[in-house]
Amino acid sequence: MVSPFEAAGLLVLVGLNTLIAAVLTRAFRVRLNTRWGGALYTLLLTPVVLTVVTLVLGQALGPNLGAPATVVGLTVLLPLTLGIAFDYFWMPSPEEVDVPDTL
Repeated sequence: MVSPFEAAGLLVLVGLNTLIAAVLTRAFRVRLNTRWGGALYTLLLTPVVLTVVTLVLGQALGPNLGAPATVVGLTVLLPLTLGIAFDYFWMPSPEEVDVPDTL
């Protein structure tokens, strides 16, 4: 049976990974001027970052989920999907945001 501490740790880990995925997706979309560049970098680099965060924080926060596929699915693929969806569907497009000119 999973303790409340382990369940809360898993929720924190999934929430943090979702936040990281959304921020990295936005950063790649803003920085890269190509149409496919942001999507390609998001799909190739963001899972690596999420895996590292999961390995580091999962030791202290996460419960024993059993199979490695379950760990990857819950702590990497689910947050990656939620982060990308949050950036593409709920945030305004980078072209729509007015940025002040700086010298």
